[in-house]
Amino acid sequence: RWLYGKQICLFYAFCGVLFGICSLSTLTLLSTVCCLKICFPAYGKLLFKREHGKTLIVCAWTYAAVFACSPLAHWGEYGAEPYGTACCIDWHSTNINAISMSYIVVLFVFCFILPCGVIVTSYSLILITVKESRKAVEQH
Repeated sequence: RWLYGKQICLFYAFCGVLFGICSLSTLTLLSTVCCLKICFPAYGKLLFKREHGKTLIVCAWTYAAVFACSPLAHWGEYGAEPYGTACCIDWHSTNINAISMSYIVVLFVFCFILPCGVIVTSYSLILITVKESRKAVEQH
C-alpha cells in the first residue's frame, strides 16, 4: 500500500505525468526537427537556431505542465494505482465522473496519439528521403 500520505501521492503522480509527457513531447519535437533538417534542408537551416531550440524546450515543458496540472485543478484525478503501491492518474474515476473521462480522452489524443503520429510520420519521411538519396547516389 502507499505509505506516504495523500499529498506525497499527489506530488509523485504529478511528477510522473509531468516528466512522462515532457519526455514524449521532447521526442516528438526532436523527430520533427530531424525531419525538417533532413527532408527539407533549406527550410531546416533557416528555421532552427539556438533560440528556437530553447523556445521548443520551453514549449515541451509548458505542454506537459498543462496536462500534469489539470488533475490538480480538478479536471481528472490523481490517486493510488490499483495495487496501491504507487500513485498516478486515477483511471477508475472515469467510471464515476464524466469530467475525469474527458481528461483521459484528451490525454490519450494529445499526449499519445498525436505525438506518436508525428513521430511515425517524421521518421517515415526521413526513411523515404534516405532511400531516395541512396537511389540517386547509386545512379551516379
